[in-house]
Amino acid sequence: MTLARWMYVAATFFALAGWAASQESQSSRACCQGQQQQGQRGHRGGLMMDEDHENDMAMFHFLLDRGDVIDRTVKELPDGVETVTESDDPEVAATIREHVRSMYARLEEDRPIHRRDPLFAEVFRHADAIEMTIEETEKGLLVRETSSDPYVAKLIKSHAQVVSAFIDNGRSEMRKNHAVPERD
Repeated sequence: MTLARWMYVAATFFALAGWAASQESQSSRACCQGQQQQGQRGHRGGLMMDEDHENDMAMFHFLLDRGDVIDRTVKELPDGVETVTESDDPEVAATIREHVRSMYARLEEDRPIHRRDPLFAEVFRHADAIEMTIEETEKGLLVRETSSDPYVAKLIKSHAQVVSAFIDNGRSEMRKNHAVPERD
């Protein structure tokens, strides 16, 4: 094969490969946009991220990295928990408030997050059975989470323990999967 012929074949091949890649990319983009709008399965087998996901994860990571300046108490109730999460650092206190309100909105609007963790997936499955009240404190929030369903009350208590573990252990805790409590 002559050099000119080889260059023609190579140029044709790369032109066709480029065209095919652009078609696949356009098709993939259109597919993913449709999935995102409809909440269908997307990349990595999970649900596509909603528009608030990146901001919520940034807040979550910010708090994970500052567990040493966060104080948290958990009071178990027969039907759930009452937690107080605070910080003397005004930026951390403001982020605690914003994060909790954002997670409450996710429960209310059925927009799960951290679904690869079995406990979080189960909490979101039962979101409609969770009652939540939020009160601002000087340095953070007091949150009361309850349910009239005994199983959901166990989920709430397990979730509260995991949130405390996030504060104590940081990012290493986030990578773990957390057990779902047994049903009675």
